[in-house]
Amino acid sequence: GGSGDSQVIGAAMGTLIGASIGSSIGRELDRADRIAMEQAYYQSLEYSPSGETSTWYNPDSGNSGSFTPNAAYLANDNEYCREYTQTIVIGGESVEGYGTACRQPDGSWKIISG
Repeated sequence: GGSGDSQVIGAAMGTLIGASIGSSIGRELDRADRIAMEQAYYQSLEYSPSGETSTWYNPDSGNSGSFTPNAAYLANDNEYCREYTQTIVIGGESVEGYGTACRQPDGSWKIISG
């Protein structure tokens, strides 16, 4: 629930999380982890310049991560897309991933590869 922006972020980033970090890592993140991560990722994809790393941290779980988008480009279907790299740290163990997300007409970001 919540505002339209919150709903767009939640729906889009749930897809982003699952596609890019894998289900086993995703199960180890609690709701607060996911919220912090989703907010950092959405802000990064939407507003950060290429190569600028955004971070998130949940002081209750100790989990954290970073997200770095590359330059946006116009894909064949006229969607703006960005490749990205990310790191998630759970229990002191780091997992890295990368993928491509494309901005949808409703403002959400959808993974097209990860």
